[in-house]
Amino acid sequence: MFIIDNVLVTDEVIKAQFACNLSACKGACCVEGDGGAPLRREEAELLESMLPQLEPYLRKEGLEAIDAQGSWVEDEDGEPETPLVEGRECAYVTFEGGIAKCGIEKAWEHGAIDFQKPLSCHLYPIRVQPGQPYEVLRYHRWDICSPACQRGEAERIPLYKFVKDALIRAYGEEWYDLLEEAARSKR
Repeated sequence: MFIIDNVLVTDEVIKAQFACNLSACKGACCVEGDGGAPLRREEAELLESMLPQLEPYLRKEGLEAIDAQGSWVEDEDGEPETPLVEGRECAYVTFEGGIAKCGIEKAWEHGAIDFQKPLSCHLYPIRVQPGQPYEVLRYHRWDICSPACQRGEAERIPLYKFVKDALIRAYGEEWYDLLEEAARSKR
């Protein structure tokens, strides 16, 4: 592990090889699991305020779940997360050719909103564990991502490079440059 500013980064974040393979996994990370996507409080508020702009990009089932549960829900620890459709997929998921896609991101791509998607989704498979004095970045291994690990290894793409845009979004370019320096020194 190493520290950059107030962020503790596990070695796996720089050593693991990873590149999403949607044709193989079909976006299972948006469908599987026991809860919605973790949200920051400000993201939960944003989703609530931009719901009218998101509606054209969401499925009927997702809209019904949001109508019944709200634009976000609280997990067992009282933290915000996206609601689920019948306890399964994220309410903001759409399906294209059998592949789960993010309706929020689709709205962003079309310029309907200026919010790309929840940071937890953008960073995945990195999970942020809040803490004092450091938050911790961990690689979340999940068997549904095996095709992404195989692709990452075949294409020699380190996890931290795969999620570069998300890490810059979260911590800034200078922070990311320091991460790259740390990665080079650990080789």
